[in-house]
Amino acid sequence: MANVLMFNICLVLMLACVESCFIPDYLYVTVPQTIQAGYQITKVEVADCDTKSLHLTLTDPSFIIKSNGEIVALTSVSVATSGRTFSVRARDSSGLDSEMEVHLVRSAVQKREHKGEGFLKRSKRRWSPPPFNILENDVGPYPKDIETIVSDSASKYDVYYTFSGPGFNEHPVGVFTLNRQTGMLTVHKPVDREEFPSFTLVTKVFDKATNQPTDDPLPITIIVDDVNDNAPTFKGPIQCTVPEKSSVGTVVGMVNATDRDQAGTLHVKIRYALLDGLDLFSIDSATGVISTVTDTLDREKKDKYLVTVQIKDMNGAVNGLSNTGTATISLADINDNPPTFTKTSYEVNVNENENEKLILRIPVEDKDLINTPNWISKFVITEGNENGNFRIDTDPKTNEGLLYVSKALNYEQTKNLKLKIMALNEAELVGTTAQWLSIPVDVTVTNIDEGPEFTAPSIRLTVKENTPNGTVIGTYTAVDPETKSSNGINYYKATDPASWINVDKNTGELRVANTIDRESQFVQDGIYNITVKAVDASSKTGTGTVIIVVEDVNDNVPVIPGEMVMCEKEGELGSVLVVAEDKDDSPFSSPFSFSLPDDHDGKWSVTRFNDTAATLKQLKELPTGIHDVPVEVTDLQGFGKKQTVKVRICQCRNGACLAKESSVSLGALALLAMLLPLALLLLLCILLALFCVTKNEKMEIEDLGDSGGILLKSNTEAPGEEVDSSLITIPTTGIEQGVKGSTKGSFVNAGWPGNKSSSTIGVHSVRDNEMYKTGVVTTDAQEYYSGQYDSQYGGQQFTGSHLVGSGVDFDSRYLSQNAAHLQTWQTNGRYLQQKLSFMGTEDNKRYADDIVHSYGFEGVGSTAGSVGCCSDYGDNENLDFLNTLGPKFKTLADVCRKS
Repeated sequence: MANVLMFNICLVLMLACVESCFIPDYLYVTVPQTIQAGYQITKVEVADCDTKSLHLTLTDPSFIIKSNGEIVALTSVSVATSGRTFSVRARDSSGLDSEMEVHLVRSAVQKREHKGEGFLKRSKRRWSPPPFNILENDVGPYPKDIETIVSDSASKYDVYYTFSGPGFNEHPVGVFTLNRQTGMLTVHKPVDREEFPSFTLVTKVFDKATNQPTDDPLPITIIVDDVNDNAPTFKGPIQCTVPEKSSVGTVVGMVNATDRDQAGTLHVKIRYALLDGLDLFSIDSATGVISTVTDTLDREKKDKYLVTVQIKDMNGAVNGLSNTGTATISLADINDNPPTFTKTSYEVNVNENENEKLILRIPVEDKDLINTPNWISKFVITEGNENGNFRIDTDPKTNEGLLYVSKALNYEQTKNLKLKIMALNEAELVGTTAQWLSIPVDVTVTNIDEGPEFTAPSIRLTVKENTPNGTVIGTYTAVDPETKSSNGINYYKATDPASWINVDKNTGELRVANTIDRESQFVQDGIYNITVKAVDASSKTGTGTVIIVVEDVNDNVPVIPGEMVMCEKEGELGSVLVVAEDKDDSPFSSPFSFSLPDDHDGKWSVTRFNDTAATLKQLKELPTGIHDVPVEVTDLQGFGKKQTVKVRICQCRNGACLAKESSVSLGALALLAMLLPLALLLLLCILLALFCVTKNEKMEIEDLGDSGGILLKSNTEAPGEEVDSSLITIPTTGIEQGVKGSTKGSFVNAGWPGNKSSSTIGVHSVRDNEMYKTGVVTTDAQEYYSGQYDSQYGGQQFTGSHLVGSGVDFDSRYLSQNAAHLQTWQTNGRYLQQKLSFMGTEDNKRYADDIVHSYGFEGVGSTAGSVGCCSDYGDNENLDFLNTLGPKFKTLADVCRKS
């Protein structure tokens, strides 16, 4: 209670010098751990207050403050180790508030009554003291004792104390000391709570005699109590934006501030206020939100405002610390100003027949923000442009309206036009009652001497195709725009792709010049265009288009194009789809009618498939080849003709014939008739070759080292190497029949080594496609005759069984007579030579090398079947190759077949 009395005395002295109602900022009161109900905490003294109107309140409902300033506990209250804090506020009729923080600090002293003594005495502190409190930035004087630390063991031992930790031997060093003998804790300098809110030091107690600890180490906590020594500060610059013309109460922005003092106390409770600009803006004192108080903010008058904001702690109390800052409030633009014209009207002249020409620039002004949709202009022609003669654009650099003539004007039709042009923005108008503005533009058309004009830019005439030449189809004339007369105007064709029309020079009359064909490539979708030019006396010209609609007539019959392919299928008769085409248009074309003539051969039938096609079906089995089928096709009007459909019957693969066949099949007599002249020609060639071989002139054969497999080189002195007789397959029978024996010996022996003759035939046979062909080897004499033959007949050579560079002197007349057969003989000579090679081995009317030979029986059958010399060889008797011998042989075959 003595402490309370001392405090009250000091409080009275402090309040004596205050002129208004005032209470101190804070008050520390030591209380027991448990405060009983009715316990008087302290009494608050006020100064310079009107006691009649004085009103005292506090924030803790566990206590009550009386009118005389006494604070009394209403209920039992337990005080925590960290203490308890509440506020007391005083207000009188002056309207000024004063606030004080009351800190309740729990006492660690036990009061007890000693027997035999009539007064209370402080006992030793227990060895578990509560946290100690010091005031931050206390002005002293220093050193200042805080409290005595006493261990329970001090009653049994003679002890001393030590301690360590931050504030003593750790940073910050030298703040606290502890008396070794008495245990008194002392502070030596002021402490900033914002840097060191508390300290924890470890205290130990030892026996002086033994230096042994007499109790457990004790952590001592020293709490630094906050004082309001930090003014609030702003968090960054204050910059806000609000649209102009905003309604009252529109939020502009929010001010953010902070305070370094202890959180949860009045020291950090900030109140916000505006010091200027109160006629435009307001700020919420608790949250710092800035709002508008007017709807008259106009960016075009002022686009930025600077207002001063005050922030003050202690919830704005007079004793609170404060700070000020400048808030920058910018006004955002809205489209509240329409573009305005610099003039009230415009007049402009334009020449007739001009187009895509700039005739007028229309400047405008706009107060809104430049280069935004609120400022960028758009122009619209609202009146006078019903025919689309004008268009208006915006110049992106100057924001002017650009008026163009987009379609040429005609003075004779229109001499004056009155336009009305409206100026708008890309954005709609808001926040204003103003409307879009318009301006009149008077356009005067200037007359220009111009060329003749046709009565219409184009005319349409209908003409039937095949209209006789000279027929008048119409007249196309022009007039002078100024005189409205056609006098002196001449007419000419400018374009006429097919030269179908003539134009009368003086009258413009149009006549047919050539046959008009609707199916011509110059007609597109039944339309044919020509261009006519009119020329007046001053050589000025005008052009017009004549659109000729060509009407169709039935001048084309249905046609079946191309060749049809019918694939053979075993066991069934085939069919093919026949499609007809008609160049005419409906109703002169499809649907078509298909039929066979009355005298048809009964091998085919035809049935309708659709409007343009019919199915041609085989009624009898027919051989492969090309067959001509007569079919009558007529259009819808019955106009048509009999046509021959070529149908190719063949074996197919993927819908295509395997081998192309001729249109007819040759009979046996025709084949023999064709083979006879070929055989005679071949025998003649062999005789000529024998004649050259049997000449008496001997010639040396030059050994070139490598004969290429033709001449065999041997060092044997006897008859020589054995040669397989099968390699020498000379058609002796044919030779004996064609030559009278005198040359047989020389022919047979010509190929043996040592027998030097002028020519060697058959010394080297090569097997080709399972057949044998004989080669012909010549000597220097042959080369000599070959040169003569080259000069006479252009070096024509024959291969296989032909004569190669032969020296035989062919009669030029014979060659000219047989020129038609020469190509055919060259084509088929190789095949005939292969056949002749078997004639030398013919036995019993069979080819000796083409019969089945006996083989040893091995006991079981082979999975591969019979294997012989000719098992993998095709039918050599197939004479289908004669189908490709050319038109003369086909004619011969037809004659033989008819006979």
